[in-house]
Amino acid sequence: MSMMKSEVCVIIAAKNAARTITVAIASALREPEVMEVVVVDDGSTDNTAEVALSADDGSGRLTVMRLDVNRGPSFARNAAIAGSKAPFLSILDADDFFLEGRFRNLFAGADWDFAADNIMLIRDDATSDVTKIVAPDFAADPEFLDFDRFVEGNISRRRVQRGELGFLKPVISRAFLDRHGLRYDEGLRLGEDYELYARAVAHGARFKVIRSCGYGAIVRADSLSGRHRTQDLQRLADADLALLRIDSLPEGSKAVLRRHERHVRDKYRLRNFLDVKAERGLASAAAYAFASQSNLVPIVQGVAFDKLEALFRRVGLVSRQKPVPALRFLMAGTSTGKGG
Repeated sequence: MSMMKSEVCVIIAAKNAARTITVAIASALREPEVMEVVVVDDGSTDNTAEVALSADDGSGRLTVMRLDVNRGPSFARNAAIAGSKAPFLSILDADDFFLEGRFRNLFAGADWDFAADNIMLIRDDATSDVTKIVAPDFAADPEFLDFDRFVEGNISRRRVQRGELGFLKPVISRAFLDRHGLRYDEGLRLGEDYELYARAVAHGARFKVIRSCGYGAIVRADSLSGRHRTQDLQRLADADLALLRIDSLPEGSKAVLRRHERHVRDKYRLRNFLDVKAERGLASAAAYAFASQSNLVPIVQGVAFDKLEALFRRVGLVSRQKPVPALRFLMAGTSTGKGG
């Protein structure tokens, strides 16, 4: 990898993001390594495209593409990849922003195909001006993610604040994607980042992670990425089955992948049970649950856990769900002692 070619295309897939997209675009255009910013308006019903165009800084680096029909983030990102030229790609969500100097830190080394940094997760009511937030000065502490560590790091746990490694927003080598014929799976609207990263690492990608913060993510209750359909869970579990067909994966890695697939599939079965109950009644939901042991076990466990937790809350044996903190980090970091 030549650092002489450290030009980046920032890809922003946006739907109804007129309220936030100018901050995202400005944070990208501020970075000297950014050669292109490609915004894909994914079937918005507001004026996202017009607002995005108004954020142009006159440098000729901003392109806005419009899709008449919403096709999902994978399709939008693939369209941006096809319509851009920079040797490196960086995904930026339309309601997030880059911290100044992000790419300088990521391009400090030349030993990676994917390079990600820590994410600062900011509650949407924490401040009126996210551009004034200063990240703590965490040590880089670089490490490389292997397939097992990455997949295991995407299994969420009850009563633990989410922090899956699939949330990472790496800079990606276009050459690596092209060499292995990789793009986002357009059948996925949930976990599309996870699937691409996992497939890339399975094909030998060197996935470097540093603990210093370079990406600010706004945590919103109404975020599009925070909502998904029951069918999206099924498709993500099916994507794991497709990954299992990669011949080069060792058996130990396949075992970790099967755990992730069961984890997602069990969530789908519970959600589908609740959907059937709401739409067709308890008898139909019970018939679905008892159709197989694979259905029954996660449904019984999930319902029992939720009922018991609600009971324990009422009698004061467990606390209510902890509020989302105003500021937290995807990965723990160690301060350099230099101040933020």
